[in-house]
Amino acid sequence: MEKIVRIENLIFKYANNNDEKRVLDDISITIDKGSFTAIIGKNGSGKSTIAKNINALLLPTEGNVFVYEYNTKADEHIWDIRQCAGMVFQNPDNQIVSSVVEDDVAFGPENLGIEPQEIRRRVDYALKEVDMENFRKRPPHMLSGGQKQRVAIAGVVAMKPDCIIFDEPTAMLDPRGRKEVMKIIKELHREGITVILITHFMEEAAQADRIIIMDDGKIEMDGSPVEIFEKSNRLKELNLDVPLAVELRDRLLRKGLNISKDIIDKESMVDYLCQLK
Repeated sequence: MEKIVRIENLIFKYANNNDEKRVLDDISITIDKGSFTAIIGKNGSGKSTIAKNINALLLPTEGNVFVYEYNTKADEHIWDIRQCAGMVFQNPDNQIVSSVVEDDVAFGPENLGIEPQEIRRRVDYALKEVDMENFRKRPPHMLSGGQKQRVAIAGVVAMKPDCIIFDEPTAMLDPRGRKEVMKIIKELHREGITVILITHFMEEAAQADRIIIMDDGKIEMDGSPVEIFEKSNRLKELNLDVPLAVELRDRLLRKGLNISKDIIDKESMVDYLCQLK
């Protein structure tokens, strides 16, 4: 399968870090085109720093990061990289630049030099994708947090990247807003976009194809959600939560019930419990 991201022996240290601590310590990862990867870890684990290195907002201290064949260290390819790998940030207010929703969504394509007719098609498509068509003439400051985040996502979608990196996109949202944003992320993935989701919500990570657990700048675990949640005790040692369904599954296993370890979400747990009747 084609690799869209290739990280080779990535070491990153911030310039003002006097103790020379490695924020990322010899990280090597490949990410398949069309996949859905969640990267999770406690604060300071390095997960957001990986995201910014992929998008070339940060550059490696040592090692290399490639998006397709483009090395993020090559200045001449910076816009090629950012067109291939768009990024959505935690706070949508930091990403919204215009006073009208549709103008904000058009901002990225305009900066790419796209023709006006194509920009119109892209804006229409992106707003439909995030279910914000009826808000196109609204000022963003009049929207809810979840709606603002959907506008920010539309702005990236309008640039038609092959990969979108979501850096804790639901961290500032209420439960309803988080659910709406995750629905959009999953729909974009179903349509073929490669998704890299940085999150601290295990329930969100459980919806990915692959979970990478970061701890102190290193990769602690890497596998499918089922493989990761088989090691729930290790996750707790890392001060990470597990989804409620996994916690209940483990308690039922300790009680001697024959319950599959594939049960990691509420829907599959409900189905299992209903079958016990």
